[in-house]
Amino acid sequence: MPFRLLAALAALVAMPALAQPLTVASPDGRTVVSVFATDDLAYAVTYDGEPLVDRSRLGVVLSDGDTLGVGIVGLDSERQSRDETWEQPWGEVREIRDHHNEFRVRMEQAANGRRMDLVVRVFDGGIGFRYEWPEDGGLGAFEIMEELTEFRMSGNPETWFIRSQEENRYEYLYEQFPLSRTANLLHTPLTMAFGDERGGEGGPYVAVHEAALVDYAAMSLQKIGRAALQAHLTPWSTGVAVYAEAPHRSPWRMLLIGDEAGDLVTNYTMLNLNEPNALGDVSWVEPGTYIGIWWALHLDEWTWGSGPRHGATTENTRRYIDFAAEHGFGGVLVEGWNLGWDGDWTANGDVFSFTEPYPDYDLEGLAAYARERGTRLIGHHETSGSAPNYEAQMDDAYALMNRLGVRAIKSGYVDWSMNFPRRSGPGVAPGETAYEWNYGQYMVRHYQSTVEAAARHQISLNIHESVKDTGLRRTYPNLMTREAARGQEYNAWSEGNGPDHIPTLVFTRMLASPMDFTPGIFDLDGTERRRINVPTTLAGQLALYVVLYSPLQMAADLPENYEPHLDAFQFIKDVPTDWEDTRVLEARIGDYVTIARQDRQSDDWYLGAKTDASARTMDVALDFLAPGRTYTATLYRDADGADWQGNATAYTIETREVTAADRLTVPLAPGGGLAVRFAAD
Repeated sequence: MPFRLLAALAALVAMPALAQPLTVASPDGRTVVSVFATDDLAYAVTYDGEPLVDRSRLGVVLSDGDTLGVGIVGLDSERQSRDETWEQPWGEVREIRDHHNEFRVRMEQAANGRRMDLVVRVFDGGIGFRYEWPEDGGLGAFEIMEELTEFRMSGNPETWFIRSQEENRYEYLYEQFPLSRTANLLHTPLTMAFGDERGGEGGPYVAVHEAALVDYAAMSLQKIGRAALQAHLTPWSTGVAVYAEAPHRSPWRMLLIGDEAGDLVTNYTMLNLNEPNALGDVSWVEPGTYIGIWWALHLDEWTWGSGPRHGATTENTRRYIDFAAEHGFGGVLVEGWNLGWDGDWTANGDVFSFTEPYPDYDLEGLAAYARERGTRLIGHHETSGSAPNYEAQMDDAYALMNRLGVRAIKSGYVDWSMNFPRRSGPGVAPGETAYEWNYGQYMVRHYQSTVEAAARHQISLNIHESVKDTGLRRTYPNLMTREAARGQEYNAWSEGNGPDHIPTLVFTRMLASPMDFTPGIFDLDGTERRRINVPTTLAGQLALYVVLYSPLQMAADLPENYEPHLDAFQFIKDVPTDWEDTRVLEARIGDYVTIARQDRQSDDWYLGAKTDASARTMDVALDFLAPGRTYTATLYRDADGADWQGNATAYTIETREVTAADRLTVPLAPGGGLAVRFAAD
């Protein structure tokens, strides 16, 4: 679709206050946002004529006692529309349409003439609004203590959530309750199902999140009533939430809206609310699948630190490089290669070196050997949460990686609660240390600095234990994937994630960004260290490569665990990580999900289906396939009698000829799944 930026729909109007609300509808007319500016700022949202968000306050509270958005005069407004299609350099779809209506409300405070704008964009299936503070708005340098932004939901929707400002960042299992019974402080994305009676399971489905989080505190949601939420900005150790200087703007406060749960997955409002690619040519950003020295560390077979069980040795790494080369994987991750891991490495943030290897790790030689074998090393930088130590070294470290032919780095931030050190800035005297949250403005600035520095050296990032994503991968395509959730490693040494984690994750955490979940575990039985089984079948692990999107996917198990199952391993070798199109075929949050994706480089399609602890039969139409063509479908499915608790590696592989006119009906075992390749004939 050609780019079209429609002319302003109305001239600016000025009046002391607006007697009637300003309204703007989505292009399809189903979503309507009303903005009330009769002294105090507020908004409301309807969907198909029914209330979705009841009248809710807007505004920000400053440290000097002023509240912007209260006592408004001197309003004017401006409207415009946009309809364009842009192409992702990599992603879950190639092309994304940005079609929205927008209005901007300019206002000033009666008491002091300070100015603030509210910008609202309404898409088919989503809305975004943000505050902007103009350079000439009488603010200069200012401090935000909190936002008044509310989300007063109509009814009492069923809600899937994790708790905010807890010890372990975002790494929790999701809870499900009606909104009135949730915890008091919640992370986003927060997903809700309104049901036919405005409560319980069923549509419309809504997710609350934010987009374009830059130089601002991350937003959580504070319960302020039975079904009412207010934005909570993660504070600095000083108590201030945001230090700003005009011109400045908040992230977009965003709602995704869909009739079905799957509509949230294929909703690209968040990306449309971010700025276009700022890096230019990003042909050096390479999606792909990697293996690595990782799972054995979590199983405690090897150690990160040096010694007789050190995992990151030259010998071990050469073996992994050989395996990657034999099977066509583009990267080999090695954790524990650099100085700093000895002792309690979680407390070693200030002593890690990101350029000096251990003596038993030949960094230069291994990088050259990997290139000779047609693969590459993937760098690893564990910071243990010390942004100051990492920032002092990262340009040198990225330059080293670039020289060695490394194209991607996995960074880590293993620290807890409000324990991320800061040694400069507000409230810190020389020689002192303050401690911050992982998702406050200080760390948001840090993560941004790593992405920009990595781009200068043509390095892509896979950030673990990071702040949540808010669509910045559009602006910085080298920001490829993140963890920021409870991933596969919990299946190695904890009580595990449970079979319902994946069908919940798709409709919660995965709405924010690609996730490096690290799938592909074939050795699923419990061990002395891993007291329980990994909570999927082997076929269910294969399904994760389609169900959970990441442009960098890991074949996470040990090479020797793939050897007995090379027929099933073939799916991991075949499945792409860059897609032309994505469809959600069936879903119920927390119970099951089936997703189909089309390869960007061919006409082939892939399907992944995942169920919870209940056995069920997947039954989907294949009308996503091209009409008039025949496909060879290779099914990797649960065998009869498969069960994640006692027969997890029972699978069968079969082929059949199918067309777009067919249906695919396949039983899924408890904790099981299905992976399919549709090869176009």
